[in-house]
Amino acid sequence: MSERLTVGIAIPVPEPYGSQLREMRAAFGDPMAETVPSHVTLIPPVEYAPDELDGVYAALERASATMPPFPMRLRGTGTFRPVSPVVFIAVSQGISYTEMLAKCVRRALDAPEPEFPFHPHVTVAHNLDDASLDRAYDELSSFECQFSVNEFALYHHDDVAGWVPQHTFALGSS
Repeated sequence: MSERLTVGIAIPVPEPYGSQLREMRAAFGDPMAETVPSHVTLIPPVEYAPDELDGVYAALERASATMPPFPMRLRGTGTFRPVSPVVFIAVSQGISYTEMLAKCVRRALDAPEPEFPFHPHVTVAHNLDDASLDRAYDELSSFECQFSVNEFALYHHDDVAGWVPQHTFALGSS
């Protein structure tokens, strides 16, 4: 039996914002900052056999062609506490497009429904003590940036390097 690959599908947060958020995440003491690029998850990690990847790529190409590029604004902080020890930057513009894109990708890959209701966000602190989560929430409360979402990315999980982007899929291309 061949080894399975863990794949994630997400909208990368472009530079300079992606690095800024990653540096802040590290400053809050979150070790995941080292291995998780700043992103908005479209579907949670899924496992595939290496020989299934061509089909995954083809399905994602078809899915990306059905959605146009759209504006996204990240603004302010939110949290999933007490359900989950997470502080995030909120998506304040582009929510509906992101939800439609996530649904489209999930359907294209026949991926399972997420465990929790889909809520587009960028995690900036996860599994930290309450004081660190409070600090992240407060210090990034005025964070704001805007960019155009022109693509989404497929990431492979590597045990050492973490989430490594493998391929991007341009929105609206045919």
